[in-house]
Amino acid sequence: MLLELIDVSKDYAASDDAPVTPVLRGVNLEVNDGESLAIVGPSGSGKSTLLNIIGTLDRPTSGRVLLTGRDLSNQNDAALARIRSAEIGLIFQLHHLLPQCTVLENVLVPTLAGGPTQRTEKPADRAKRLLDRVGLTQRLNHRPGQLSGGERQRVAVVRALINEPRLLLADEPTGALDRAAADNLAELLVELNQEEKVALIVITHAMDLAQRMGRVLTLQEGTLVPLKVTA
Repeated sequence: MLLELIDVSKDYAASDDAPVTPVLRGVNLEVNDGESLAIVGPSGSGKSTLLNIIGTLDRPTSGRVLLTGRDLSNQNDAALARIRSAEIGLIFQLHHLLPQCTVLENVLVPTLAGGPTQRTEKPADRAKRLLDRVGLTQRLNHRPGQLSGGERQRVAVVRALINEPRLLLADEPTGALDRAAADNLAELLVELNQEEKVALIVITHAMDLAQRMGRVLTLQEGTLVPLKVTA
């Protein structure tokens, strides 16, 4: 098993003396190497909070998150940053590309952190191969401002994969794209999940994207349940 969440809860309070608002309530989840799943639910249900906890960007109030058997709650911030860099790829609704850098330079940014990684290829070779795979060979020396929205998001996908992570997390990856670009990106994510043998968790409102995944779960009242499909 790659990832396991055990009774994960998350509470927030606007201030020290404000009442606590529970967002996640005893979430349990198991994810195996190479599988794909989507998490859906209404706005404000805690989907992005859950993804941030899985991606080590936030910590649960209680419960445990295990990645390859390691309890992440026992790791300090520096150790979590190393794990995130080496083993987790992150894609967001906004691409967050550096405007002053070329496409190739943007993709290689995560490789500059150093430390242990899962790499089996030289970073530049992998970057060029993946950029060719997503149809951006002719854009290596372009800057983000010279790309379409779909092209920028494809660069963000390659950047997330550059360190050969075992887990790819995508938070509304098609939310800022038009229908055609969203469909292309959805198909690409499914193909890369299989080709790169990376586990994929997608947070999305788009049911057409969600239904491309191997499993679809919905976040209801702070916990995950299988999505009920009605005829």
